Amino acid sequence: MTHAYGKRSGVRYVTGGLKVYYVPWKPFLMQNTLPTLFLTFPIVRAILIREKISVVHGHQAFSTLCHEALMHPRTMGYKVVFTDHSLYGFADAGSILMNKVLQFTLADIDQAICVSHTSKENTVLRSGISPQKVFMVPNAVDTAMFTPSPERLCCDEIVIVVISRLVYRKGADLVEVIPEVCHLFPKVRFIVGGDGPKRVRLEEMREKFSLQDRVEMLGAVPHAQVRSVLISGHIFLNSSLTEAFCIAILEAASCGLLTVSTRVGGVPEVLPDDMIVLAQPAPEDMVQAVKKAIDMLPGIDPQLMHLRMKKLYSWDDVAKRTEIVYDRAMQSPKTDLLERLPRYLTCGAWAGKLFCLVMIMNYLLWCLLEYLQPTEGIEEVPDIGPIHAHFESVDDLCETQGK
Repeated sequence: MTHAYGKRSGVRYVTGGLKVYYVPWKPFLMQNTLPTLFLTFPIVRAILIREKISVVHGHQAFSTLCHEALMHPRTMGYKVVFTDHSLYGFADAGSILMNKVLQFTLADIDQAICVSHTSKENTVLRSGISPQKVFMVPNAVDTAMFTPSPERLCCDEIVIVVISRLVYRKGADLVEVIPEVCHLFPKVRFIVGGDGPKRVRLEEMREKFSLQDRVEMLGAVPHAQVRSVLISGHIFLNSSLTEAFCIAILEAASCGLLTVSTRVGGVPEVLPDDMIVLAQPAPEDMVQAVKKAIDMLPGIDPQLMHLRMKKLYSWDDVAKRTEIVYDRAMQSPKTDLLERLPRYLTCGAWAGKLFCLVMIMNYLLWCLLEYLQPTEGIEEVPDIGPIHAHFESVDDLCETQGK
């Protein structure tokens, strides 16, 4: 379940028997819907009952729809799981507010997932959730999609690839690295893919140092074309200032690129030491790391690196570990409203009382919805499974689609 994207709303069936509900709530800022607290309850309730849901799994702390979609099922007695994909601070106003919202959501949750040990520690500190409830399940990469170039690239000219959103958090302000590396290594060339507010600074840097022939700006790169950009380079440069995991590093390593990255967040947990060179998030240290990576290039075998990535990361393994979390959530004891309210009181002197009031109002709204539209009156969706399973051949499926 997600919010509407442009004109796309309603129900969509995709491959593998997956059904997507595009709730008619349009985002208003950074792909987030307007916080409503209670207005999403009727449609969330209808979906849960119609689809005979057992576990509700929400993602991302900054998603308002996620917080609401976890609050309502918890009121109805469903098991809920939350996954946090990012790291946040403790000092700025935005982080303080977000941490309090996260504390509210995780106060009454069955299980949680984080993508790295660093992310787990950060989430536990921010929300106060018990560490025993938090599982570490890393991300993965589709190694069948991200494969090295069939022919090994010549090292006469070294190409360094940068693909990321050009924003402050991704370290786009470290523009001093590129001209310094170009000055030290005349045979080095950069390919920069991505778009964002910091792209202007990179364009200005390229003009200032006359690096138009050595720094190629691609703009936004569709995910389907990321591999074609990666296999044209030898080194992948990641300059993030904060990162819980960084899937881009996995994609680059799967394509056989040696990675140079800032030593931040969960990045040191992602790759073995011989596949990545880590540096402090400072231009001078990044330049030294690039220099070290260039010296390591002759000993790098892209095909061997790809085979190692196939053994280290797979989405099948992620699915199995996530299923274990679901099983653990289903084993959690059932609790009523009076047993759950004390958990919210631990969220703060004033915030705890406010959270209790919100949950009481949510419970009363649920009772009203049950009165106006009883559960028995909501038709359950039949479990038809994957659509192709109902046809004897591909020709039958194509004929039906043609009609």
